[in-house]
Amino acid sequence: MPLILGFDTATPDTAVAVLDGEEVVHESALGPGPDGRPLHGPALLGAVEEAVTVAGGWQAIGRIAVGVGPGSFTGLRIGVATARALSQARGLPLVPVPTTASLATGIAAAPEASGRDRLAVIDARRGEVFYALDRGDGPGEPRVCAPGQLGERAGVPGRPAPVAAGDGSLRFRSEIEAAGLEVLPDASPAHRVSACQTCRLGAETEPVELEKVRPMYLRRPDAERWLERNRRN
Repeated sequence: MPLILGFDTATPDTAVAVLDGEEVVHESALGPGPDGRPLHGPALLGAVEEAVTVAGGWQAIGRIAVGVGPGSFTGLRIGVATARALSQARGLPLVPVPTTASLATGIAAAPEASGRDRLAVIDARRGEVFYALDRGDGPGEPRVCAPGQLGERAGVPGRPAPVAAGDGSLRFRSEIEAAGLEVLPDASPAHRVSACQTCRLGAETEPVELEKVRPMYLRRPDAERWLERNRRN
């Protein structure tokens, strides 16, 4: 069975992996640089080439899966453009995977999440979060809201509180817990998007045409809002 290469740049991490079925051939996750800025631009291609080399070269790769967000506008643009270019250059099928789906799938591995709803929460800036809820039948569609609204959107009377993870849940822990939800401990690996989960979900999904692989922004980029504001002023 051909191997699958997956990567995600929707969050501050540059996450890359290669899977052979359920076997992890290679996985890496590079955090922001010393200045706090994500390293997607300078680091992604190098991390991909390292993963492919460990896997035995491009001839061993049969499919590419890419995280399409929601998340950072710049990070998503870099990740999706890189995935489309590699897919076209190597003649490999490409699968888009929502970043919230990868995150929610990773939360399921946490002992605290056993038998409970899982909530993937990504920092959306502007005092908001991107989120997707998995009640055991797969992650729902990603949405955006204020952290304090997650309780009314994700909680169900009579059911245990959902377990939340992701960089958004860490940044807004106090608001989310005040809304009645549980945030996993800071040290939990479930807070970081794993490219292994991107690969697993990509293996279960049919590839699509390149032009249909697009970033999932959910909101307009800040640059567009600033330009519009400047025009009005």
